[in-house]
Amino acid sequence: MIPLSPRELKRTLKKLGINVEELNEVSAVILETKDSEIVIENPQVVVFTSQGQKIYQIVSKDEKVISKKPSIDVSQVKFSEDDVNFIMSQANVDREVAVQVLKDADGDIAKALILVDERKSRKV
Repeated sequence: MIPLSPRELKRTLKKLGINVEELNEVSAVILETKDSEIVIENPQVVVFTSQGQKIYQIVSKDEKVISKKPSIDVSQVKFSEDDVNFIMSQANVDREVAVQVLKDADGDIAKALILVDERKSRKV
């Protein structure tokens, strides 16, 4: 294969009806799947356009995979948003834990706080 300079390659592709453009100052590209998000940081992005279709080439060394957690619907349980906020503040836990202990305690706030303490002591 004959090596071509980037300028010659761009000119050759243009003759074939393919337009090449580099996107500058792209800080991140996010690919969203059903179960996760892939965040590609500081990428080099090149766009090839031919016959109205675009092909994106993304090159980077920095990548993060972020798992999507299913959201919890509070409306189906026997406690209010105020109950969740109270457990979060009193037990110093995140929303997901507060909702789960309230579900396990059938909405009983005192029992939920006891469950949080028991679960924290088991982890230590």
